[in-house]
Amino acid sequence: MRRETTIGADYFEQMYRDDADPWKFATSDYEAAKYDRTLAALPAGRFARVLEVGCSIGVLTQRIAPRCDALVAVDVSATALAQAAERCADLRQVTFAQMAVPDRVPDGVFDLVLLSEVVYYLDSADIVRLADYLRGAMAAGAHLLLVHWTGVTDYPKTADAATEELRAALGPAVSAVHAERHDAYRLDLWRGTERDAG
Repeated sequence: MRRETTIGADYFEQMYRDDADPWKFATSDYEAAKYDRTLAALPAGRFARVLEVGCSIGVLTQRIAPRCDALVAVDVSATALAQAAERCADLRQVTFAQMAVPDRVPDGVFDLVLLSEVVYYLDSADIVRLADYLRGAMAAGAHLLLVHWTGVTDYPKTADAATEELRAALGPAVSAVHAERHDAYRLDLWRGTERDAG
Protein backbone atom coordinates (compact mmCIF):
# COMPACT_ATOMS: atom_id res chain seq x y z
CA MET A 1 0.00 0.00 0.00
CA ARG A 2 1.30 3.45 -0.92
CA ARG A 3 2.26 5.80 1.91
CA GLU A 4 0.07 8.87 2.23
CA THR A 5 2.52 11.33 3.75
CA THR A 6 6.11 12.44 3.18
CA ILE A 7 8.65 9.85 4.33
CA GLY A 8 10.52 11.23 7.34
CA ALA A 9 14.22 11.45 8.14
CA ASP A 10 14.13 8.49 10.55
CA TYR A 11 13.33 6.11 7.68
CA PHE A 12 16.48 7.07 5.79
CA GLU A 13 18.71 7.26 8.86
CA GLN A 14 17.75 3.72 9.82
CA MET A 15 18.42 2.52 6.27
CA TYR A 16 21.99 3.86 6.37
CA ARG A 17 22.60 2.50 9.84
CA ASP A 18 21.50 -0.96 8.71
CA ASP A 19 23.46 -0.81 5.42
CA ALA A 20 26.14 1.76 4.60
CA ASP A 21 25.02 1.80 0.94
CA PRO A 22 21.42 0.49 0.89
CA TRP A 23 20.82 1.38 -2.77
CA LYS A 24 24.32 0.29 -3.91
CA PHE A 25 25.11 3.72 -5.34
CA ALA A 26 28.85 3.05 -5.12
CA THR A 27 28.89 -0.46 -6.61
CA SER A 28 25.90 -0.95 -8.96
CA ASP A 29 26.45 -0.95 -12.72
CA TYR A 30 22.89 0.35 -13.07
CA GLU A 31 23.63 3.32 -10.81
CA ALA A 32 26.89 4.06 -12.63
CA ALA A 33 25.11 4.05 -15.99
CA LYS A 34 22.33 6.25 -14.61
CA TYR A 35 24.89 8.75 -13.31
CA ASP A 36 26.56 8.72 -16.75
CA ARG A 37 23.24 9.68 -18.32
CA THR A 38 22.56 12.26 -15.61
CA LEU A 39 25.84 14.03 -16.29
CA ALA A 40 25.42 13.75 -20.06
CA ALA A 41 21.99 15.37 -19.91
CA LEU A 42 23.32 18.54 -18.29
CA PRO A 43 24.14 21.57 -20.42
CA ALA A 44 27.80 21.94 -21.30
CA GLY A 45 30.14 24.10 -19.26
CA ARG A 46 30.60 24.90 -15.60
CA PHE A 47 28.04 25.85 -12.99
CA ALA A 48 28.59 28.70 -10.53
CA ARG A 49 26.45 27.35 -7.69
CA VAL A 50 24.72 23.97 -7.57
CA LEU A 51 22.26 22.42 -5.12
CA GLU A 52 22.02 18.64 -4.82
CA VAL A 53 19.04 17.53 -2.74
CA GLY A 54 19.33 14.01 -1.35
CA CYS A 55 23.05 13.60 -1.91
CA SER A 56 23.14 10.31 0.05
CA ILE A 57 26.70 8.97 0.37
CA GLY A 58 28.08 11.42 -2.18
CA VAL A 59 28.68 9.27 -5.25
CA LEU A 60 26.97 11.64 -7.70
CA THR A 61 28.30 14.57 -5.68
CA GLN A 62 31.85 13.43 -6.32
CA ARG A 63 31.20 13.01 -10.02
CA ILE A 64 29.56 16.38 -10.65
CA ALA A 65 31.76 18.48 -8.34
CA PRO A 66 34.53 19.08 -10.92
CA ARG A 67 32.00 21.05 -12.99
CA CYS A 68 30.92 23.26 -10.07
CA ASP A 69 32.46 26.39 -8.61
CA ALA A 70 30.37 25.73 -5.50
CA LEU A 71 28.17 22.72 -4.68
CA VAL A 72 25.77 22.56 -1.74
CA ALA A 73 24.83 18.93 -1.06
CA VAL A 74 22.09 18.16 1.46
CA ASP A 75 20.55 15.02 2.89
CA VAL A 76 18.30 14.09 5.82
CA SER A 77 20.63 11.34 7.12
CA ALA A 78 23.64 12.24 9.26
CA THR A 79 25.07 8.77 8.65
CA ALA A 80 24.90 9.18 4.88
CA LEU A 81 26.37 12.68 5.07
CA ALA A 82 29.36 11.43 7.06
CA GLN A 83 30.16 9.02 4.25
CA ALA A 84 29.62 11.71 1.64
CA ALA A 85 31.95 14.12 3.41
CA GLU A 86 34.65 11.46 3.59
CA ARG A 87 34.22 10.55 -0.09
CA CYS A 88 34.47 14.22 -1.13
CA ALA A 89 37.04 15.35 1.42
CA ASP A 90 39.43 16.63 -1.26
CA LEU A 91 36.73 18.65 -3.06
CA ARG A 92 36.96 22.11 -1.52
CA GLN A 93 34.02 23.46 -3.51
CA VAL A 94 31.55 21.05 -1.84
CA THR A 95 29.61 21.97 1.30
CA PHE A 96 27.40 19.43 3.08
CA ALA A 97 24.39 20.13 5.30
CA GLN A 98 21.77 18.00 7.04
CA MET A 99 18.40 19.26 5.83
CA ALA A 100 14.97 17.81 5.14
CA VAL A 101 13.78 19.74 2.10
CA PRO A 102 11.28 21.46 1.97
CA ASP A 103 11.11 21.81 5.78
CA ARG A 104 14.63 23.23 5.89
CA VAL A 105 16.34 24.63 2.82
CA PRO A 106 19.64 26.32 1.96
CA ASP A 107 19.79 30.06 1.37
CA GLY A 108 20.77 31.75 -1.85
CA VAL A 109 20.19 31.04 -5.52
CA PHE A 110 21.52 28.27 -7.74
CA ASP A 111 22.06 27.86 -11.45
CA LEU A 112 21.54 24.09 -11.22
CA VAL A 113 19.36 22.05 -8.86
CA LEU A 114 19.61 18.25 -8.80
CA LEU A 115 16.65 16.23 -7.56
CA SER A 116 17.85 12.67 -8.10
CA GLU A 117 15.58 10.06 -6.50
CA VAL A 118 13.95 12.66 -4.24
CA VAL A 119 10.53 14.00 -5.21
CA TYR A 120 8.56 10.75 -4.95
CA TYR A 121 9.28 10.59 -1.21
CA LEU A 122 7.14 13.72 -0.77
CA ASP A 123 3.38 14.03 -0.49
CA SER A 124 1.42 16.49 -2.60
CA ALA A 125 1.53 19.32 -0.06
CA ASP A 126 5.31 19.07 0.25
CA ILE A 127 5.74 18.96 -3.53
CA VAL A 128 3.91 22.30 -3.67
CA ARG A 129 6.18 23.64 -0.90
CA LEU A 130 9.23 22.39 -2.82
CA ALA A 131 8.02 24.22 -5.93
CA ASP A 132 7.55 27.40 -3.92
CA TYR A 133 11.13 27.14 -2.68
CA LEU A 134 12.54 26.36 -6.12
CA ARG A 135 10.92 29.42 -7.66
CA GLY A 136 12.99 31.59 -5.34
CA ALA A 137 16.12 29.42 -5.29
CA MET A 138 16.62 29.11 -9.05
CA ALA A 139 18.52 31.88 -10.76
CA ALA A 140 17.06 33.19 -14.01
CA GLY A 141 17.67 30.54 -16.64
CA ALA A 142 18.79 27.96 -14.08
CA HIS A 143 18.42 24.25 -14.81
CA LEU A 144 16.50 21.71 -12.75
CA LEU A 145 17.30 18.02 -13.26
CA LEU A 146 15.08 15.22 -11.97
CA VAL A 147 15.85 11.49 -12.05
CA HIS A 148 13.47 8.90 -10.60
CA TRP A 149 13.24 5.12 -10.56
CA THR A 150 10.06 3.93 -12.27
CA GLY A 151 9.68 0.59 -10.45
CA VAL A 152 6.99 -0.31 -7.93
CA THR A 153 7.37 1.26 -4.47
CA ASP A 154 5.28 2.18 -1.45
CA TYR A 155 6.43 5.81 -1.66
CA PRO A 156 3.82 8.59 -1.60
CA LYS A 157 4.22 9.10 -5.37
CA THR A 158 5.26 7.14 -8.41
CA ALA A 159 8.08 8.56 -10.53
CA ASP A 160 5.57 9.82 -13.06
CA ALA A 161 3.21 11.36 -10.51
CA ALA A 162 6.05 13.06 -8.64
CA THR A 163 7.45 14.58 -11.81
CA GLU A 164 4.06 15.66 -13.14
CA GLU A 165 2.97 17.20 -9.83
CA LEU A 166 6.17 19.20 -9.45
CA ARG A 167 5.91 20.38 -13.06
CA ALA A 168 2.33 21.49 -12.46
CA ALA A 169 3.23 23.21 -9.19
CA LEU A 170 6.06 25.13 -10.87
CA GLY A 171 3.75 26.21 -13.67
CA PRO A 172 5.32 28.81 -15.99
CA ALA A 173 8.42 29.08 -13.78
CA VAL A 174 10.07 26.31 -15.83
CA SER A 175 10.01 24.90 -19.32
CA ALA A 176 10.96 21.39 -20.44
CA VAL A 177 14.36 21.08 -22.12
CA HIS A 178 15.03 17.35 -22.34
CA ALA A 179 13.43 14.07 -21.27
CA GLU A 180 14.56 10.44 -21.34
CA ARG A 181 12.78 7.27 -20.35
CA HIS A 182 14.80 4.13 -19.72
CA ASP A 183 13.81 0.63 -18.59
CA ALA A 184 14.02 1.51 -14.90
CA TYR A 185 14.09 5.30 -14.59
CA ARG A 186 13.06 8.60 -16.13
CA LEU A 187 15.17 11.73 -16.46
CA ASP A 188 13.76 15.23 -16.91
CA LEU A 189 15.66 18.47 -17.46
CA TRP A 190 13.82 21.77 -17.07
CA ARG A 191 14.98 25.35 -17.32
CA GLY A 192 13.82 28.30 -15.28
CA THR A 193 12.19 31.07 -17.27
CA GLU A 194 13.62 34.56 -17.35
CA ARG A 195 10.38 35.98 -15.95
CA ASP A 196 11.33 34.66 -12.51
CA ALA A 197 14.57 36.62 -12.36
CA GLY A 198 14.86 38.75 -9.24
